[in-house]
Amino acid sequence: MNSVIDWIMGPLSYPFMQRALGVSLLVAAVCAVLSCYLVLKGWSLMGDAISHAVLPGIVIAYVLSIPLAIGAFAAGLSCALFTGYLKENSRVKEDTVMGIVFSGMFGFGLVLFTKVETDQHLNHILFGNVLGVTVQDLIETAIVAGGTLAIVLFKRRDLLLYCFDPNHARSIGLPVRVLHYGLLVLLALTIVASLKAVGIILVIAMLIAPGATAYLLTDSFERMLLIAPAVALVSSALGTIASFHLDAATGACIVLIQAAFFMLAFLFAPKHGILMPRRGVEASKSG
Repeated sequence: MNSVIDWIMGPLSYPFMQRALGVSLLVAAVCAVLSCYLVLKGWSLMGDAISHAVLPGIVIAYVLSIPLAIGAFAAGLSCALFTGYLKENSRVKEDTVMGIVFSGMFGFGLVLFTKVETDQHLNHILFGNVLGVTVQDLIETAIVAGGTLAIVLFKRRDLLLYCFDPNHARSIGLPVRVLHYGLLVLLALTIVASLKAVGIILVIAMLIAPGATAYLLTDSFERMLLIAPAVALVSSALGTIASFHLDAATGACIVLIQAAFFMLAFLFAPKHGILMPRRGVEASKSG
């Protein structure tokens, strides 16, 4: 028992690990709640698109000497709006449009990055640098993540109805267009808040795995909103501490643990686990 406590508390004796754990938990909470809506709406690829599209915004913000978060948010939101415009004005399906837009913007960002002299490390942008988080970074993440989380929870019922049945939401007078673009804005803000912790590449896993895991474990959306953050918070805490002992990338460790939770739910979820019905059939045969 003491060895387990030492394994957990040992890394937290260092201030940089305390900050890393704090920002990881903040990002986990907001990503998990939003992931429930993305999974229900089928917008997983939209999260992927926006997360990749923020790269040119980061580089341009650096050149203009403005906060990188502003550039990332502007680029991510531009990607979402441009995707919507192309979808409405062409025969191409939404997933194809998203693939073209985000890959184009990501390629543009990589070209800009190679042409601009910057002290930003590309690996930190792509994969995060949670162990290098400062107190100011922690405060900024808390403001963005906390504000986003509060809005999502406050409007959770309207967003749920929009994601589940937008036509019914429109028929009862809900502002569907406002909810649509509002959800995109919240998604962009969440990605911006997550960049320091897990970076552009891994944030998509944070935005999918908790909601997908909760979706397998329950048929109630209200319970999804409880299970997904629980899975994400436990994964973030374990991943952050494990990365210290393994000397491995923190974001990658967090994502691996989330993937492990998903696989456990996929196999053993009471109603939807692929192994559970087989057990029931075998039990009935033996009886």
